[in-house]
Amino acid sequence: MEANERYEVFLRRRISELLAQRGISEHRMSLELGKSGSYIRAITNGLALPSVKELFNIITYFEIGPAKFFEGLDDDNSLRASLCNKLQELDEDDLQKLALFIDWIQKP
Repeated sequence: MEANERYEVFLRRRISELLAQRGISEHRMSLELGKSGSYIRAITNGLALPSVKELFNIITYFEIGPAKFFEGLDDDNSLRASLCNKLQELDEDDLQKLALFIDWIQKP
């Protein structure tokens, strides 16, 4: 996989991962960023890329810094990378089940 393609795949997966962690829909995030309802879905589906300014808006939306956002970029063999790959293969129903499970294990 070419470097640029790898970065694009990472970006899509990372946004999806952060959305899933927070239980936020792509549609909601898009609207909260002041974009059309399909803006984030276009990014996560590989149909569009954000500008640098919009990428920083996305990172800020998640209330993290760029270093935290790009954490794991160069470690394709990490458990996080492996799980992200598997997440991409799940349908919406399975993602909802996984989100419930994650909420359950994170409760004190």
